[in-house]
Amino acid sequence: MKKKRNRTRPALSLQERLKRLAFRAREKAEALPPGPERDRLTMAAVSTESAAAIERWLTSRELEGPK
Repeated sequence: MKKKRNRTRPALSLQERLKRLAFRAREKAEALPPGPERDRLTMAAVSTESAAAIERWLTSRELEGPK
């Protein structure tokens, strides 16, 4: 028997989820002393913000497909 696929939609948009993820990573990083864990959380926040920017760019109305 096949397993049914979960077809529920996320409560928040991708932009909102990325924004919250970056915010939480920055909060945790600020609470830590300088070191590798703080650097890892800061880089995670930067990466998440970059992903949000790319997603905004890809879904913008100004972006035109190839002709």
